[in-house]
Amino acid sequence: MTTDSAASHANPSLAGDESAGVARRRIPARLLIIGWVMLLMFGVLLVVNLATRQELHNEVDEEVGQALVQEIEEFVGVAAVGVNRSTHLPYSNVAEILDSHLHRQYPDDDEVVVGVLPDGSIVRQNRGEPYPFASRPDRVREVVADQSASGSLHTEDGELRWRKVSVTPPEAGMNPGTFIVGFAIDRDRAEVVTTMRTLTMVSVVGLLLAGVGAYLVSGRILAPIRLVRNAAAEINETDLTRRIAVTGRDDVSALAEQFNAMLDRLSLAFQSQRDFLDDASHELRTPITIIRGHLELMGDDPQERVDVMRLVTEELDRMSRLVEDLLLLAKAERPDFVVPQEVSVPELTVDIHSKVRALGDRRWLLDSVGEGTAEVDPQRVTQAMVALAHNAVGHTGPGDEIRLGSALHDDPSGRPSVSFWVTDTGPGVSPADQKTIFARFHRGSRPRETTGYRAGAGLGLAIVSAIAQAHRGEVKLTSVSGEGATFGVELPAAAPLERTTS
Repeated sequence: MTTDSAASHANPSLAGDESAGVARRRIPARLLIIGWVMLLMFGVLLVVNLATRQELHNEVDEEVGQALVQEIEEFVGVAAVGVNRSTHLPYSNVAEILDSHLHRQYPDDDEVVVGVLPDGSIVRQNRGEPYPFASRPDRVREVVADQSASGSLHTEDGELRWRKVSVTPPEAGMNPGTFIVGFAIDRDRAEVVTTMRTLTMVSVVGLLLAGVGAYLVSGRILAPIRLVRNAAAEINETDLTRRIAVTGRDDVSALAEQFNAMLDRLSLAFQSQRDFLDDASHELRTPITIIRGHLELMGDDPQERVDVMRLVTEELDRMSRLVEDLLLLAKAERPDFVVPQEVSVPELTVDIHSKVRALGDRRWLLDSVGEGTAEVDPQRVTQAMVALAHNAVGHTGPGDEIRLGSALHDDPSGRPSVSFWVTDTGPGVSPADQKTIFARFHRGSRPRETTGYRAGAGLGLAIVSAIAQAHRGEVKLTSVSGEGATFGVELPAAAPLERTTS
């Protein structure tokens, strides 16, 4: 272990400070946006500048090449006629051909038109010499000696692109001359450099303006995100009231809406968790207090010890049932809580009826039996129906009628559904209790004292609701106070869930 790592293990606060330092060194999103925009703009402008430069150079080369070809073709055309345009007589020698053509030329500042006689002497137009190439016989002879019809010559005054053609003498047996046309391209290239310098300056200004625009636009775009970040920083488990004002219709506004919806769900989840823990702690505290009190007051009388042990055993059994119910509700959030399979509804109904008959001395009747099959979890459905029957037993007396039934039908949307229900003849459920009776630890009207039934922790109906929701179904309650109640579950018969078994 190195000294730094040992120090981090020995001093957790140091490791925390290092982690905080890493978090503080994160690059802001606004800076990232500006950086990426400017990098993209830089890449685009670089490509534009390089492509423009290459295109301008290509245009210079193409224009020079076309001009050289044009001059050569013009001379060849004049020479091919074979008649002096001044005297209207046939050419007598190479010098006359070259002199006749050169005296009619008006070269540009960067253009060279030169004739070379068979003896090597140079003939050029007499209107000045814009480009000092013809005054250098050695360079002219260098071009004449070149075997190529065109080429490039680097002179003291820059690069010269040239093209030449052999001049055939009028009489056979005489040596030919040479006609040379050249263009100095440095000035054109200098104009390209000037153009590129201007384009580069404009690109730099455009890049800076793009950076300023990215700074302003990113600020507006990231404003809701900063609100989300600030709101998230201010939220803790004791205060989930902060919300973000949504004023737009873009994706960022949608993010703010989803964040507000998430806070609503978190607030509800935290509140449910607090209520659940409060109720669970209260329910567990009661039997613990009873057990401790009786054990502390227990004397030496054998009968008293027997009574105390019986009471303690009952309270421990109640705590065990409560813990099992809590674990069951916790498992209801898992994807493998229900495992649907195709079952026969009549067989499942009869099987449930035979099991619930042992719950109490009641007149158990089969109300109706659905005919067909459904894809449900038979164990969970049986568990829900036993819980409903257990609840019915708690609110009826010996010999009272309890009806159990099932049915297959189509729900309002036309999908096949299966229903199971239990109907009792007890006191019914008040309208106020009907809204919350399936909540955890909720207790509605108390069970009849004459039944000998002991009230549970208020988790039975919550378990029924969890089983129905796991099937993507719902619980049903129909009751008139004083006339009994019908509790049931309605489940999709085709089981649209995609669950994996563990």
